[in-house]
Amino acid sequence: MDLTFIRHGQGIHTLNTPDSLLIKNPSLTYKGIEQAKMLRHHLPLSKNDFIVVSPTRRTMETALIWSNDTQCEKIISPMVSPRLFPQKTEGHTLPCDEIIGIEIIKREFPIFALDQHFPKELWTNGINTMPVREFKVLGERLLRWCKQQSKGKAYIVSHDGTITSYRQLISNRLFTRDDFLEDGGWINVQY
Repeated sequence: MDLTFIRHGQGIHTLNTPDSLLIKNPSLTYKGIEQAKMLRHHLPLSKNDFIVVSPTRRTMETALIWSNDTQCEKIISPMVSPRLFPQKTEGHTLPCDEIIGIEIIKREFPIFALDQHFPKELWTNGINTMPVREFKVLGERLLRWCKQQSKGKAYIVSHDGTITSYRQLISNRLFTRDDFLEDGGWINVQY
């Protein structure tokens, strides 16, 4: 399967770190909006494509702007929510990386379908601090599921740590934070 990971456009939580990391549900900046618009040119979508999106405001905004009026399938999944990288057993989720609740998603982002294929507790806990072994099992399950869903190209709109965790899982290579994508960046992988 041809799979493209896309990092969300620049979010307001990155403008004045570390204090800005305490912003809950950060939106895209003007630059982030422009990065999402550029995706239309670099990665044009068709109705046969399949997008899996993290349940955070900045990723959903990126996907909405990028997909514009394309009638491709768009699914929100906690399996691509923020993830610490490298994984730390004592790590905790920052307010900027908390998952948006299902009711808010339904109200504010009704164009997206909600992923019902994974344990319901992921909608509360996400994968941010999930142990590596558990992530590996569920991550491989997500990748197989994406392969089954996609009639066209498959895309995942997510976060730097999540994307790097999946790249490591797929390639069986070790990555570092130096391998993070830039805001609005993308990478194509074969699975």
